[in-house]
Amino acid sequence: MGKLSPHYYKDLIEAGCDEAGRGCLAGSVYAAAVILPPDYDNPDLDDSKKLTERRRYALREQIQRDAVAWAVGIVTPEEIDEINILHASFLAMHRAIAALSVRPQALIIDGNRFDPTPRIPHTCQADSSLLTPHYSLPYACIVHGDAKYQAIAAASILAKTYRDDYMGRLDEEFPAYKWKKNKGYPTKDHRAAIAEHGITKYHRKSYNLYGDRQLELKFE
Repeated sequence: MGKLSPHYYKDLIEAGCDEAGRGCLAGSVYAAAVILPPDYDNPDLDDSKKLTERRRYALREQIQRDAVAWAVGIVTPEEIDEINILHASFLAMHRAIAALSVRPQALIIDGNRFDPTPRIPHTCQADSSLLTPHYSLPYACIVHGDAKYQAIAAASILAKTYRDDYMGRLDEEFPAYKWKKNKGYPTKDHRAAIAEHGITKYHRKSYNLYGDRQLELKFE
């Protein structure tokens, strides 16, 4: 058996959920939902933050090949500014869950909070993908769940790698901000670029972008 538990709900089809990009100054927040087979056990799965970039991408291929179903949900910077990053993270998870090709019977969520009824931005009131009946599913919030359960770890890897791909594309459009390296996090280089060049359409305007009151995060 791998070092992470295969399942939380032993007799239900469960989807593990996690997000990436919550602490960033720029770019969308991504979330993934993954349903693994009942007898699945991959000893290489772990919290995406503990893995090298090369290992994350190798595991992404395995997850996508082996999963019963997987999907990624995205919430844009404009939507983040409207509903705040906490609700945006929940909404990204709901979008991922709604996009699954197999309906789960339960959810396991990384973290200590989840809103089973997402807050919808005004621009997305007609988003029919969120009308699927998954709001009443049982769910468990698990602190450091990406280091405890394989489905959450798998979701963390998908969310992280797909968001990294996205930030790499944005970096080609705005190379001064070094997003391919810092992924949009508030690094020294990112702060310096904002001070010199101002903000872009991808920055989260509800954030303290110039850093006078916000703690700088190290990014490796």
